[in-house]
Amino acid sequence: MNMICFDLEGVLVPEIWIAFSEVSGIPELRRTTRDEPDYDKLMRWRMGILREHGLGIREIQDTIAKIDPLPGAKEFLDELRSFQQAVIISDTFTQFAGPLTEKLGRPTLFCNELVIGSDGMIEGFHLRIKDTKLATVKAFQSIGYETIAVGDSYNDLDMLKASKTGILFRSTEAIIRDHPELPACETYDELMAAIKAAL
Repeated sequence: MNMICFDLEGVLVPEIWIAFSEVSGIPELRRTTRDEPDYDKLMRWRMGILREHGLGIREIQDTIAKIDPLPGAKEFLDELRSFQQAVIISDTFTQFAGPLTEKLGRPTLFCNELVIGSDGMIEGFHLRIKDTKLATVKAFQSIGYETIAVGDSYNDLDMLKASKTGILFRSTEAIIRDHPELPACETYDELMAAIKAAL
């Protein structure tokens, strides 16, 4: 039995922080896990910038409401889910991902939670479990699933390497160069072919 495990941002939907950076006019918020491997450091840095500019959850959610899945993502996921089980394992937060998964047909989502103050400011975050993506893949494996994982960033690498097959999708040149052992795809047709070959 197989479980196909996907990262969310950059794989199925655009990067939320990049979209919010463009709307807010704050270029520093373009930094993502493609640039910074330490997720805790990245999130604390982001929260500092939001506080500095007086921006909270409402402003981010207003941006997210206008984001659609990447072209072809929903159709790809619908086709895949017609013959395989698939889940999304993301370092994002339920407050961000909920509206996006609605547009993807409500696939199962494992992610984290933001801590929101009474003033609507983001005060912190609660990680579901340490090493979320790797721990979730290992949990599936412990109950009899073989995993095929798809991601694009540094924080996906442990999940990809621990799986029967790990696939980079629309990743950076640096990550692809540094991990030649991982197949790299640029289109959903290529990704579907790679997944089918791994089954």
